[in-house]
This record gives sequence, structure tokens and C-alpha cells, in this order.
Amino acid sequence: MAITIPYSVVPRKNPLKKDDPAKYYAQAQASGELDFEEMCEAITNRSTCTETDVRAAIAGIIYEAKRALKAGRIVRLGDLGSLQMGLSSSGVAVKKEFSVSLIKRARINFRPGKALTDMTKVLVYTRVLTRAEQMLDDGDPEGEPENPFE
Repeated sequence: MAITIPYSVVPRKNPLKKDDPAKYYAQAQASGELDFEEMCEAITNRSTCTETDVRAAIAGIIYEAKRALKAGRIVRLGDLGSLQMGLSSSGVAVKKEFSVSLIKRARINFRPGKALTDMTKVLVYTRVLTRAEQMLDDGDPEGEPENPFE
């Protein structure tokens, strides 16, 4: 079964080539969000667990994931995917010149599991207008919106 993903076309400049004109790229558009409350309620409705049970289970997953990440472990969450700590740092030419002060930040890397990655293989795309495009009132439905980078 195909899944439809709405997208718009947006201009983006290359930060390394600021003088070059912007190029247009596809950008996925969200159609809403699923918050914690709604997720817990939906899981409760699909199972025999109470909402309190669901909240406790999710809170437990978060707690244990934080503990494992702090200990430098990879957190495997079954079909959902895995979490692992990652670092960004400046580079040096000689290994002995590296110091901890070159580490800029830490991040948590998420690698989706097979169920999620397989989902991306059956996508269908449909173009939607951005808010800026919707606000254009030039009477030309085929007209290009102004480039905000020019």
C-alpha cells in the first residue's frame, strides 16, 4: 500500500557558496502532529493496557535509554530503530594535536529499524503549496513565488 507524502518546493542557498543563486529543493510538509497524550490514548485503545500503564512503559523506556546512552551503549528499540551518541568536532592534521576542546557538541543519532525504512520504499509524492505561495495573489497559478534569498 502506497503512502502519500505531501511536499513543497523551496529555495535554499549553499552556505559554502553564498554568492551562488539559490536552488529549489523538495521539502516534506507535515499535516499535523501526534503528541504524547494522543499517542498514549491511541495505544490504550489498541491494547488491554490502561493509559497509566502506557505512560509508565514509555517513561521507563526513556529512563533506561538515557542511562544506556550515558554509559556509551547503543539502545536498540526493536522495529523502531536504535539510538547512539554521536559527536561533532573540529579536525586536526595530526592525531596528537587533538584535544577535548575541539569537540563542539554531542547529539543522539537515531537509525530507523527495518519496519520504518521499508515504509519509505512505497511512497507516493504530491506537491502542495507553501504558505508563502498560498499568499501570492498575482492571478498566475503557474507563477513562481519570489525568491526570498534575492
